[in-house]
Amino acid sequence: MTLPDLGPLWLTLHLAAITTGLLLLLGTPLAWWLAQTKSRAKPIIEALTALPLVLPPTVLGFYLLVLFSPNSTFGAFWVQVTGETLTFSFTGLVIASMLYSLPFTVQPLQSAFESIGPKPLEAAAMLRASPFDRFATVAAPMAKRGFLTATVLSFTHTLGEFGVVLMVGGNIPGKTKVISIAIYEHVETINYADAHVLSAILLVFSFVTLLLVYSLNRQFPTGGRP
Repeated sequence: MTLPDLGPLWLTLHLAAITTGLLLLLGTPLAWWLAQTKSRAKPIIEALTALPLVLPPTVLGFYLLVLFSPNSTFGAFWVQVTGETLTFSFTGLVIASMLYSLPFTVQPLQSAFESIGPKPLEAAAMLRASPFDRFATVAAPMAKRGFLTATVLSFTHTLGEFGVVLMVGGNIPGKTKVISIAIYEHVETINYADAHVLSAILLVFSFVTLLLVYSLNRQFPTGGRP
């Protein structure tokens, strides 16, 4: 059996890597705020963050398609600034993937930060550590398990996206055709051999990745203490 076109696989891995990196960058301060705040707005922000877990991907994809359209205010502004549309583009896929995978980054990090408890942070404050120092030298190292889980879940969840990326990006080879869409296309054309190969690659990769993270998590109990 010959290998099918692996272009969608490399595009998917590229998309997942960029999405995960950006989610860690933006999701970490959000998770930290949710873990520390006593604001009345916390349940609202938590609900909005978790919304992609219960919202059908096609619904999210549809509203993003409307938002990204050049006919919308945001879409028109993006075209004016960049000269390109967000619909049916790789950049649009990245933004859509970030929104769709957001809870898989924020929730593990929030749980990890909450598990630390106030005492280590209070001790650091007594030593005159700044808020940033308390986060960087105390909270972040103790939440290493949360960072590991958030990274793996966000990456693997992005690999398996279908409805959102199809609605926003379509099926443009080399640009927006990710592996899930390629598998669907092979099944539609009764090309089960190539569908089997791509599905098996994704299945094995996802299983090995999750097995690795569960094994590593046993070395880092809750709170980051070995």
